[in-house]
Amino acid sequence: MSVLDGLTGRVVVPGDDEYDSARASWNLLFSHRPIAIVYAQVTADVVNAVTAARRNDVPLRVRSGGHSLEGWSTLDDGLVIDVSELASVSIDVEGRTATLGAGLTQAQAVAALGAVGLAAPTGTEGSVGLVGATLGGGFGLLTRAFGMASDNLLAAEVVVPCDGENGSDAEVITADASQHSDLLWALRGAGNGSFGVVTSLTFAVHPLADVTSITVTWQGLDDLAAVFEAWQATAPVADERLTSQLEIQRDSIVLFAVLASSDGDDGLRMLAPLIAIGSPEVAMSHASWADTYSEFQIPLDDEPANWKFNSQFVSTPFPAEAIEIIGRFVARAPTAHCNYFTNAFGGAVAHDEPAGGSVFAHRDALFYAEPGAGWGVRGSVAPGEVLAADDPLMAACLTWVAEFSAALAPFVNGAYSNVPNADAADWATDYWGFGVDRLRAVKTAYDPTDVFSFAQGIAPRRDPSA
Repeated sequence: MSVLDGLTGRVVVPGDDEYDSARASWNLLFSHRPIAIVYAQVTADVVNAVTAARRNDVPLRVRSGGHSLEGWSTLDDGLVIDVSELASVSIDVEGRTATLGAGLTQAQAVAALGAVGLAAPTGTEGSVGLVGATLGGGFGLLTRAFGMASDNLLAAEVVVPCDGENGSDAEVITADASQHSDLLWALRGAGNGSFGVVTSLTFAVHPLADVTSITVTWQGLDDLAAVFEAWQATAPVADERLTSQLEIQRDSIVLFAVLASSDGDDGLRMLAPLIAIGSPEVAMSHASWADTYSEFQIPLDDEPANWKFNSQFVSTPFPAEAIEIIGRFVARAPTAHCNYFTNAFGGAVAHDEPAGGSVFAHRDALFYAEPGAGWGVRGSVAPGEVLAADDPLMAACLTWVAEFSAALAPFVNGAYSNVPNADAADWATDYWGFGVDRLRAVKTAYDPTDVFSFAQGIAPRRDPSA
């Protein structure tokens, strides 16, 4: 029996016209050739795919938006279960909950909720899958107002392995406050690919009409020390309606801020200590959150083909030495798409852990940060060709990120599983702190034979009784 015999849904295999586009991830630095890609149309397609993979001893991976930065949502010689076509939307406006299919992108979710005057906190990149962002934590420009995306996760439908007694080697369960609550806890921050296939998510959602968006731009890096000092002193303790990010590139410093209110005067007042530094350009707009979010998006074809990031959480303000390191590395960045990015924490993240808890371990962080490098032109090479040894940009960019990250290591604590540090020695503790042992217990309960396994997947206990 072939693994292909048990598959349902839309199945793409080598030789099909769409195979090369179907196997490609967002980060073209990585390239894989799976046996098949199953685009699930209904949850039963996922059950059948997991069953077929188990019965044929074929490794599998789970994919939604395809933004796994280290390429771990696909693999060679295995089965990819793609949930991107599970795009249902059901919103209870009065009850302020929404059940969303795991195939929605963040942009699609923001638009669907915005159409009825509601919002949920998501990441800023619209093409990223909502499910992937949420299950790793999820933060962006509404985070200080409403918490992490995972903090707003009330329930999930999940396909997990089972013993086959019902004629299938997988089953559908619901994880919520009353059933499988241990799995819900784990899905709130460590749910990407380790426990099963999440097919839908139920969120708490929030009334939100118009917001104020403020962008402040300083040309060059001359004001970096003063801007960074003022930002880290004010952004994590500001009115929690205000969330802001800094993007530092070799030719500019840009502050993006969203106030979950249409009162622009309030926003300008909160940002006054920053706006007073140097002679920045200031732009402000009032619009719905959905329209504001749409304006942040960059067309995919305009983004570099290849990316490398390192994630960091910061719980103690950077001293002058650390800020000097940022300026020094950014000034000699190998491409214009290299940057140092930050997102303010505090606010609801710090004080509104959800009922039942979550594994997210960085509630005391002042901000999140990442050195990131982008290079290469989309469409100019086939997936995988950028790995050629004669690509000078690849070596320069990878070295820059590694050295930048190492230079800041004494000043940071913790990392973010959605932006994995692939070479970290103790990555699980970096991501989930003291929650690792409990995560392994949850893994043992739901996937004791490690069906859902990948490079930084959570491993079951060797002795299930331990």
